[in-house]
Amino acid sequence: MQGRLVRLHLLVLCAMTALLVLVQTVQAYGQARQRLGERALTTSRLVSQLPLVYRGAESGGPNPVLNTLVNGLLDESGADFIVVGNRLGLRLSHPLPERLGQPMEGGDNAQPLSGQEVVSVARGSLGLSVRGKVPVWAGGQPGTRVVGVVSTGYLMPQAWNLVGSALLSLAPWFLLALALGTAGASWAARRLRAEILNLEPEQIAALVRQQRAVLAALREGVIAVSAPGVVTLISDRAAEMLGSRQTPALLAGVWPELALLPGQGRQQNLEVDLRGQPVLVNIEPLEGGGFVAGFRDRAEALALAEELTHARGFVDVLRAQTHEYQNRLHVLSGLLQLGRSEEALGVLNAEIHSDAQFRQLLRDVQVPRLVALLAGKRERAQELGIEFQVAEGSSLSPVWERHADTLVTAVGNLTENAFEALGGQPGQVTVLIGEDPEGMQVEVEDSGPGVRPEVAARLFTRGASSKGEGRGYGLAGVMARIQVLGGDVRHTRRGGLTVFQVSLPVPGRAVSGRGAA
Repeated sequence: MQGRLVRLHLLVLCAMTALLVLVQTVQAYGQARQRLGERALTTSRLVSQLPLVYRGAESGGPNPVLNTLVNGLLDESGADFIVVGNRLGLRLSHPLPERLGQPMEGGDNAQPLSGQEVVSVARGSLGLSVRGKVPVWAGGQPGTRVVGVVSTGYLMPQAWNLVGSALLSLAPWFLLALALGTAGASWAARRLRAEILNLEPEQIAALVRQQRAVLAALREGVIAVSAPGVVTLISDRAAEMLGSRQTPALLAGVWPELALLPGQGRQQNLEVDLRGQPVLVNIEPLEGGGFVAGFRDRAEALALAEELTHARGFVDVLRAQTHEYQNRLHVLSGLLQLGRSEEALGVLNAEIHSDAQFRQLLRDVQVPRLVALLAGKRERAQELGIEFQVAEGSSLSPVWERHADTLVTAVGNLTENAFEALGGQPGQVTVLIGEDPEGMQVEVEDSGPGVRPEVAARLFTRGASSKGEGRGYGLAGVMARIQVLGGDVRHTRRGGLTVFQVSLPVPGRAVSGRGAA
């Protein structure tokens, strides 16, 4: 790019120099014509005052003495020719003797023969020339009768010689301008290249195309804001959420809530309203001022977090089941190798009885995914050394299958929180599931120490947790999903146990209730 800029700059400089040379040539040519014309006119005046000249003009015939005299003045005047003519325009003197007595050429004798002086450019017998013509007066007295004309001329090569001399005197300045322009172009090109990170134009274009492709592929909105608070870039997704694609535009007009934030330092998962809807915003400051903001709908983020929580929960369940079954198989294998088949049979029967008893407790819970979750949590509890129970009499009709995802999310989060609340110590976690004509209820109770008082007041708000940074999103997500269905989540202490209660109205009634509201 540096070479191209220098070459382009030099091309512009050369074009400008050529234009200036042309203008200067035209001006110098005009000035040369003017100077030669004035010299010619002065010489013609002096010659017309010579007695031999005005007497010869009065006689009107060729005069060798006159011709010799006039031609002798050429070297002194520097002119190319001095021609004296009579009133009829016939040559009385001429540098070429054979042309004496012939008519003067050029067609510019009318004014001097009428008593006026004139400077003209005309083509005579010797070629194109600048000539100064004055009338010859009778007796050498101006204002009397015109008896002839004196024409002094400088051929055009003399004019061009003057032009060449003028341009030659300006040549060093033209060369200096080209040198300074070249140096300035090189400096400007290096400076520009440094400011654009030494990238070539093709590389910059490729980066812009890649940037557009990346922004189009992102599912979260992205905007770039300059230091004065002007939006300079809006991705396709951001345009959909903001309802505007115009750039540049003031941030205060595009997204007032973001513009009102006290500072735009680096921030993660900042909750900001956008057209009445909460979104999660990540802000990254830019060097030199301004920032880039990436944002997505909070509901989408929570749904993704729940999906990840489900996946992690299923992985934990499968790992726990694998671990427990491996332990049991090892026990059975060891007993059989030791020849204690009766004891092995007893262990196997105990496991079968325990599983049958647990399945019996869940026989009336007719939401298969919820049953599968509770079975997995039982295996997880055994791995952690926790006594996990489903309260006798728990039941749930098939009508709740439509809310299976929400139930799995709620029960999965609450039971996992109960396991963590025990802190690796032996304890008990019990799940109770029931329904009545008003709806269904789930209670998850544990024998842990309970929720800390400083966390209890904001327990269901996003980020509320005593477990460290990056926690406290599960209960907020559960509350959000339950409230969407018209239900509620409560927390209490009962007889030394921590109890979380989830209640949902009957599916049809919940929908009609929200519609009436």
